[in-house]
Amino acid sequence: MVIAGQTAEGHSAVFFMDGAQVARQMRLSEFDAFLDGYVGLSDLAETDVRAVLVKLNPDLTIAALVFFKIWFDEEGQADRTWNVPIETLAEQGSKGPDLGGGAIRLVCLSQTPDATIKDFLWDPDMTPGNSHFHSIRKSVQTNSLRFQKIETRERDIPVLDEPAEVEGDDDSQERARMAQLLREHRLRIKTLQTVHRDVLNDLQREHRLEMQALRSEFSELEQQHERMRHTNEQLKRRLSERNEQYLSMQQSMAKAESESDDKAGAELVLLREQLQRKQRELQLRDETIDALEHENDELKNRKPLEGSLLDKLDDHSVFLVAYHHGVGHITLPTADIGVYFKNPLVYAAERCGLNEQAYEEWLGHYENPLCAHKTEAGQSCGEPIVRVTQPAEFKAGVDDRCDAHKP
Repeated sequence: MVIAGQTAEGHSAVFFMDGAQVARQMRLSEFDAFLDGYVGLSDLAETDVRAVLVKLNPDLTIAALVFFKIWFDEEGQADRTWNVPIETLAEQGSKGPDLGGGAIRLVCLSQTPDATIKDFLWDPDMTPGNSHFHSIRKSVQTNSLRFQKIETRERDIPVLDEPAEVEGDDDSQERARMAQLLREHRLRIKTLQTVHRDVLNDLQREHRLEMQALRSEFSELEQQHERMRHTNEQLKRRLSERNEQYLSMQQSMAKAESESDDKAGAELVLLREQLQRKQRELQLRDETIDALEHENDELKNRKPLEGSLLDKLDDHSVFLVAYHHGVGHITLPTADIGVYFKNPLVYAAERCGLNEQAYEEWLGHYENPLCAHKTEAGQSCGEPIVRVTQPAEFKAGVDDRCDAHKP
C-alpha cells in the first residue's frame, strides 16, 4: 500500500461526452497525442466534441473538472489551433459540488477564471437523473483507465486525553453544508441561465431565419401577383381585341352570305347547264363506242375478199409462221395476219404475257447480255452477265446488272 506523501502523477483523464453519458475515456497523455496529430479519430470527423478534463485525488476521488469543447476535422484530427490551457484552468477553478472528496474545482461556461475562452467551454447538465456529474463520478468509480489508487493512513500518535467537545461544532458543519448546497444551487442556476440564454438565442436565430424565409416568400408572392396582374391585363386586352375581331367577322360573314347567295344562285344555274351538256357528250360517246365495237366485230368475222391473196391462202390451207425470241415459231391464223403486220413486237409480247416495253427490254438483254449500269460519266458498265432466256422471268434493273451493280 502506498502511504500518503507519494505523488499521484498521471491521475488525469479526458472524457468525451455523448449527451449525459461518457462515450470515450483516455488518459491525459493520450489526449496530448491527439493534439500533437500523431493519431486521429475517424469516427469523430467533422465533429464538435464536448469533453471534460478530470483531475483526480490520490484516492481516485474527483479533484477538478474542466468542461471544454474541441473540433475534429474531416480526417479525424484534432484542431491544431486549439490551445486552451485546461490543466492550468483546473488549478484555478472555483468551488463546485462535492463528488465524494470534498468540493471540486470547477471550470465551465458559467464559471471560468478567463472570460476570453468562453467560446471553448460548455455547461454541465445538473438535472437529477440526467446529470453529467453523476455520469462522470460513476465512470471514475469504474476506473476503466486503471489508475493506481493511493491509500492514506494516519500515523499512530499517542493520545493523552480525549478532546473535549468543541462548542458550536455542529453549527459549523451545518454552515459548511449549507454553503456547499448554496454553491451548487448557484452553479445550477448559472447553468440553467446559460441553457436558457442558449435556447433563447437558438429560438431568436430560428425566428430570424423564419422571418427571413417568410419575407422571401412574401416577396416572391408579390412578384407572382404582379406577374399575374400583368398577365391578366394582357389577356383582357387580347380578349377585347378578339371580341372586336369576332364582331367584325360576323358582320363580314353576314355581308358575304348575302352576296354569296346571289352568286351561288347564278353559279348553280351555270353548273346545271354544264352538267346537261356533259351528259349529252357522254351519251354521244357511248353511241360512238357501240358503233366502233360493232364495226370491229364485223371486221374480225368478215371473210377475205373473194379472189384476194388471203382468200387463196385460206382456201388452200396455207399458214404463215413467224419467229420471235422468247416465243419461238408462231403459226399465224389468216384472221391474225393483218394484226400481226401492224406491230409484230406487240403481237409477240402478248404471246409472252408482257407489254411491248417489257418485251423490248428483255429482247435487248437477250441479244446483248451485258451489264446496263450507267456510271456517273454516262458510260455503260458492259460487264458480261448470264442471259435470261425466258421473258417472263426477266426483271429490268436486276437481271441486266452484274454482281457489282445489282441492287
